[in-house]
Amino acid sequence: MSRSGKHGSFQCPKPVVLVGMMGAGKTTVGRRLAPRLELPFFDSDTEIERAAGMSVSELFEAHGEQSFRDGEARVIKRLLDGPPHVLATGGGAVIRPETRALIKDRAISVWLRADIETLARRATRRDTRPLLRSSDPVATLKKLAEERAPFYGEADIHVDSQPGPHDQTASLIFEKIANLIGAAPCVPDENAQ
Repeated sequence: MSRSGKHGSFQCPKPVVLVGMMGAGKTTVGRRLAPRLELPFFDSDTEIERAAGMSVSELFEAHGEQSFRDGEARVIKRLLDGPPHVLATGGGAVIRPETRALIKDRAISVWLRADIETLARRATRRDTRPLLRSSDPVATLKKLAEERAPFYGEADIHVDSQPGPHDQTASLIFEKIANLIGAAPCVPDENAQ
């Protein structure tokens, strides 16, 4: 399959997995990145909700975080067993060593970073984040960000969420992926069909 676009042509050899805190923009950026790579897009939370027939909030409430994380690990494994795609993961997906190992083995991982103020502004717009239903959601975000940073730091690529349109962040990730896999994004692939 040809991988073409204004940035050039190359074929992404494996899934691209976006990791990072809730509110970093993984889903929004992932939706913009996938067409550039000519790959399908998946959001692990959406896939979990589809499989369970419940929202993430309902799953947390009915079964607890551990059960949710079990389902999340199964969904991520199922997706990574498939062909290349772009996957936005939940912020806590990297907590499990098995999930981190699977991402490292089967995907190109991208840590989408953002400062606490940006995360708080984005993540608290709607009351859909079970872990932020506390008396101080900003303190909760800071604590989670500190705990998870070493796990996110294992990603192949680190990118700061850009202050402008999400397309800018998607373009930056695209270029970093091309560099990582040794593609020349400004030179068409002569073997592309």
